[in-house]
Amino acid sequence: MSMKSYTKVIHRHPYHLVDPSPWPLVASIGALSLTFGGVMFMHNYSGGSQLLLIGVFTVLYVMFTWWRDVIREASFEGQHTEAVQEGLRLGMILFIVSEVMFFFAFFWAFFTSSLAPVFNIGGVWPPAGLEVISPWGLPLLNTILLLSSGATVTWAHHAIVGGLKNEAQTSLYLTLTFAVYFTAFQALEYLESPFSISDGVYGSTFFMATGFHGFHVLIGTIFLSICAVRLYFDHFSRQHHFGF
Repeated sequence: MSMKSYTKVIHRHPYHLVDPSPWPLVASIGALSLTFGGVMFMHNYSGGSQLLLIGVFTVLYVMFTWWRDVIREASFEGQHTEAVQEGLRLGMILFIVSEVMFFFAFFWAFFTSSLAPVFNIGGVWPPAGLEVISPWGLPLLNTILLLSSGATVTWAHHAIVGGLKNEAQTSLYLTLTFAVYFTAFQALEYLESPFSISDGVYGSTFFMATGFHGFHVLIGTIFLSICAVRLYFDHFSRQHHFGF
């Protein structure tokens, strides 16, 4: 083997030039399978459920393997310089802005339908003849859980910044507990719901908005679970705790 093979390229800039990775392509294939499988499953096409499961497991597999690579680059190779972290923060800010616009569409549909109800739903909101869920039951409990989880995850962040590992672990585990209970209660709410997504504009807006919100909570739970594992293995410090 020639000495050229051992030559390390030194870049005179603070940016991370990533190595070739299969994960973007595999993630795209998984997302395509997930989308097509979901549509086929909802329309009762043959093979739809199998394709949907393949898509789900592919996306989950890519999530963990891609995270593994990023964690390795950040924690063990020192590739995440201040400039790289700043770029990642900007990317997350833009992603959150896109999420705000995403849910803004659902709120637009809700307020359009509720503030000016049309005659074919009885001119009232909720629509005439539709039994709805009381907001003072499970919805109120889930709201309390959601706000509490926001408080505890903020507590965990400040504990990490303060160098208090045990306190950060306690608050992060408490956050994950709230998240699991939130997801379980929302599933129970769906199972006991007196209406379905096909019950007009009310059912559509309710299940689309709360369903996507619950999906985001589930994804956030996975993210925070990875953060909990990293916190346990001392991947975070007072100066370097990106992603949390």
